[in-house]
Amino acid sequence: MVIHTPQATVPHAFLMSDLHLDAGRPDLTGIFLHFLQEAPGRVGELYLLGDIFEAWVGDDDDAPWLAPVIDALRRASDAGVRIHFQHGNRDFLLGEAFAARTGMALLPEVLSLELGGVATVLCHGDALCTDDVDYQAFRNRSRDPAWQAQVLAMPLEARRGLARQLRQESKDGQQQRLAEGQPLTDVNETSVRQCMSDHGAARLIHGHTHRPAVHRVTLVGGHVGERVVLADWRAEGEVLEVRPDGSFQRHPLKA
Repeated sequence: MVIHTPQATVPHAFLMSDLHLDAGRPDLTGIFLHFLQEAPGRVGELYLLGDIFEAWVGDDDDAPWLAPVIDALRRASDAGVRIHFQHGNRDFLLGEAFAARTGMALLPEVLSLELGGVATVLCHGDALCTDDVDYQAFRNRSRDPAWQAQVLAMPLEARRGLARQLRQESKDGQQQRLAEGQPLTDVNETSVRQCMSDHGAARLIHGHTHRPAVHRVTLVGGHVGERVVLADWRAEGEVLEVRPDGSFQRHPLKA
C-alpha cells in the first residue's frame, strides 16, 4: 500500500463527499473520472470524506463499473495527487486492499490538521448526528471489527443483498419520519462544539447531511468558529477548494 502520513499542515486542498457512486448513476461516475483525469498538476491533496460509494460490500467486489474508478484513482495517485479517504456510513467496509490498488491513504474517522492556515477538523459527519439514537446504535455495531469480519465472510452476492436491505431500511425510516411530520436528523450542535473544542479547531468540514451550507459555531470561551458542510452529488458534482490563505470556494463539476 502507498502510505501517506496525515500531515499536520496542509496549505491547499480539495475536498468532496457523498458522491454515492454506483452502477445506476453513470453520469456521476463520469464526472468523478473527469475530475481525476484533470487533477494531476492542479490538485495536490484530495480528501474524500466518505460515502464516495452508494454501498461498499468489500474490497473483493468485482462489479464491472468499478474498474474505471479504480484505474482513475490509481493513475491520479501515480501522477502525484495525494488521495486521502475517510469512511462514511455507506462505505465503512472499504479496506486496505482497495487502498493499495488505488494508492489512497485511509484516514482516521476524525482528522485534525492545519488546513489553509486554519485549525480544522475533518469527518464524515454521521457521528455528529447523536439525536438519531437508532442510527448511532447501528453505527457502533457496524464499526465493530468482529461484526465486519462476519459480514465480509459472507458470499459476495449475499453481501450485495444485505447492502440493498440496509439501504431500503434507511429509506423507509426517512419516509416514515417525514410522514409523521418529523424533520430528518441533522447534526447535534452540542456534539459539533464538543468535537471542535476537543481538537482545538476553528473550522469543521464534513458531509453526510446533504445540507451544504456554512454555519457559525460559538465555541468555548465565546470564540466563533464555522462548520462547512460539503454538498452531495444528487444532481451534479461539487468539490470544495481550501486555499493557502484559509478562504474556500465551491466548484461545480461536470463531465
